[in-house]
Amino acid sequence: MTHTAPATGTPAPRPRTPAAPSAVDPMAPGTWLPVLLGVVYGFWISGISRDASGYQVTGWNIFLGFAAGIAVAAVAFALHRVGPALRSGPRAMSWAVFAGLAFGFCYSQTGHSVLRSTGISLAVAAGVFAATYYHYYINED
Repeated sequence: MTHTAPATGTPAPRPRTPAAPSAVDPMAPGTWLPVLLGVVYGFWISGISRDASGYQVTGWNIFLGFAAGIAVAAVAFALHRVGPALRSGPRAMSWAVFAGLAFGFCYSQTGHSVLRSTGISLAVAAGVFAATYYHYYINED
């Protein structure tokens, strides 16, 4: 296909290139969803820990809630960032491991045995793996 040559003295048009992605889009779910998840998880863990200590708010309850919330938010943010580069199997497995560990830690704070916490967290991880693998496999390019 031929194009007309630009007139003398006018610069040649440059081809359009896609805009560079911004550093962080504040409206993208990958930015606010991990923070919301971390806040909810932190409150949940501190509440369970408070119930185990006789309904008294202690420094340990607050510290445990902050630490757990920050850890969950950081891992969820990392999975949102790294996840699209992975294929459907490893991506689903990473979310399943994350969900199983988060639920297992939360359930272990209630005072149940380690064996029961492990079994229930494995069941949660298996369910999350099945759901996320199906979702990512269907939507894979």
